[in-house]
Amino acid sequence: MEWDVVIGLEVHAQLATKSKIFSGASTAYGAEPNTQACAIDVAMPGMLPVLNQEAVNMAIKFGLSTHSTIASTSIFARKNYFYPDLPKGYQISQFEHPIVKNGFLDIILNDGQTKRIGVTRAHLEEDAGKSLHEDFHGLTGIDLNRAGTPLLEIVSEPDLTSAEEAVIYLKTLHSLVRYLEICDGNMQEGSFRCDANISLKPKGEKKLGTRTEIKNVNSFRYVEKAINFEISRQKEILESGGNVSQETRLYDAVSGETRAMRSKEEANDYRYFPDPDLLPLVVDELTIKSIKNQLPELPADKRERFKVQYELTDYDANNLVASKELADYFEQVCSYTEATAKLAANWVMGDLMALLNKDGLDISQSPISSQSLAELLDRISDNTISGKIAKSVFEAMYAGEGSADEIITQKGLKQIVDPAVITTFITQVIKNNPTQYEQYKAGQDRLFGFFVGQVMKLSQGKVNPQLLNQLLKKQLDS
Repeated sequence: MEWDVVIGLEVHAQLATKSKIFSGASTAYGAEPNTQACAIDVAMPGMLPVLNQEAVNMAIKFGLSTHSTIASTSIFARKNYFYPDLPKGYQISQFEHPIVKNGFLDIILNDGQTKRIGVTRAHLEEDAGKSLHEDFHGLTGIDLNRAGTPLLEIVSEPDLTSAEEAVIYLKTLHSLVRYLEICDGNMQEGSFRCDANISLKPKGEKKLGTRTEIKNVNSFRYVEKAINFEISRQKEILESGGNVSQETRLYDAVSGETRAMRSKEEANDYRYFPDPDLLPLVVDELTIKSIKNQLPELPADKRERFKVQYELTDYDANNLVASKELADYFEQVCSYTEATAKLAANWVMGDLMALLNKDGLDISQSPISSQSLAELLDRISDNTISGKIAKSVFEAMYAGEGSADEIITQKGLKQIVDPAVITTFITQVIKNNPTQYEQYKAGQDRLFGFFVGQVMKLSQGKVNPQLLNQLLKKQLDS
């Protein structure tokens, strides 16, 4: 039987404010447990929350960038549940009246097609604390440093139809919040985490199937694996005549499987009601207009500009703008070099990113500055060195041996462009390989590559390839 897969994602983006959403306590990551939780965060009697305006501004930024409606009035509610790491016994969130609703985000699929994914809502809320189960001799420790940290929960429409699409949407969203500088996107630290809702229905059926929710997945790879496993699990249940249970599940990265965590709660289980300690949040048009005027160039706009300004392909532009830091680095290289933007893009996305990925480094940690890479590209463009020699120079630069010019001079790598010298090499190679020369003259044109290789070997790769091809062909055919 054929099935339609229906996926919606709920993403929690930790907002990059310096203090918490309802208190002045620090949000810095990595402090000793319970050293950044003030009286408001731990719900001491008589403590009242005060809303962080910067968190509101960041939510508005996101709403504007996703073509959403910014609510003139939104309401904070109490979401009641009882966990050890939730000291108040409720979480302050937004329910019926979120600050952001009815938007969309366009994603580019692997086949180059664009797909529009609806953004149902994005609402402000506080994070809970964290339960620690390690090194407590069978006990659980509670760290409330994270309690009260501002979150923007971004809920998509169920418009995604595969794990592949879900990951593309998640990466697009991740890139957007980083461009906006409202979230650092650090998935290892939990700053950007995802809940995935998955259901299956018979192909063409309008009525949605029973969904399960996979909770708190914190890497793109795990999101893909978790969704694919859940699709297979639900398909097996349905095709054997069973029913899928509506529940919350956890993804086990070790086994590669999801497992039941709890029966899925409905909204009424949380007993939402407006928080009596917080007034309705009112946002005026002047504030929205002011924030809109401060929005940076967003990934979609930058992608279109790169295609026009630098004459890049869709593929190159998509890859370069995926990270703001990578896009900035590329533009800096272009501003310093006389080489083509295409050559710059090839080196940035190819050789440089290959070594950075191998070493687990971000572009901001690159041992080669944009100006240094530009110098190398200039030496390729002005024929000082060949592309092949450039790779060895690049590796030496990456290892910290000096600038491109210094390495080229120290190692004597300048390209040979004197026709007389190149002709001498060609003559010597022909003399050393009379059999191959006679075979070439007899019509075996494929031996041209053999002679090119022999000249390169004799010259230690220093001969200019284009000039070599011209002079070699002229001499072989004479």
